[in-house]
Amino acid sequence: MYKNDVYKVMSNRRLAPGVYEMRLSGSTEYITAPGQFINIRLDGRFLRRPISVCDVFSGGIVIIYKVVGEGTEYMSALGRGAELDCLTGLGNGYDISKSKKPLVIGGGVGVPPMYYLTKQLIAADQQPTVILGFNKKEEIFYEDEFKALGVPVIIATADGSYGVKGFVTDAMPDDYDYFYTCGPMPMFRAVEQKARTSGQYSFEERMGCGFGACMGCSCKTKYGSKRICKDGPVLEREEIIW
Repeated sequence: MYKNDVYKVMSNRRLAPGVYEMRLSGSTEYITAPGQFINIRLDGRFLRRPISVCDVFSGGIVIIYKVVGEGTEYMSALGRGAELDCLTGLGNGYDISKSKKPLVIGGGVGVPPMYYLTKQLIAADQQPTVILGFNKKEEIFYEDEFKALGVPVIIATADGSYGVKGFVTDAMPDDYDYFYTCGPMPMFRAVEQKARTSGQYSFEERMGCGFGACMGCSCKTKYGSKRICKDGPVLEREEIIW
């Protein structure tokens, strides 16, 4: 179930080149699982912008977004007190009942939803190991926030300027019983080749409505067509057609 609500900007800060963290005050009632997203209406733009929920706190949510076009450029200029019309509680989110010692793998702008996921895994008495992948040191964000949760955090950079040189798959340990991941498709394909357990992937897709009505983000799976916005964005490894 989703809800249309108005959120107020509490803060909007730059984390890395082109990457911003926005804290929004408003209802969290319909956010029931890590990996869900909100869909933001922006003045003068026809389509809403889907943004993953990075964290939930008493009285609001945190989102992290990357400036990639006019819409997110507009968001980056919003100050404290600005109001945003949002659809909230969208998507299925991650099922955290499948593991005890999972890998949490995020790449680039796929990192944000993994933060709330990690918090929920810890709350469920699990022992996650976090792997975050970036192109270079200057692009890294939220390393300290993940470490503050008290879990192992491994950073991989493609150019070797920080942490493990290479990709997230170069940093994957052997001792895990499940994986959760969000990031770009090339990273997904690499994880699919390397992973030796079941897992869940959170897919990004261009969306129209965001709640399953327009069918614009449908994809084929082994069990028929699914809508990324409603039946996803999280799909289990066993159902994905690569």
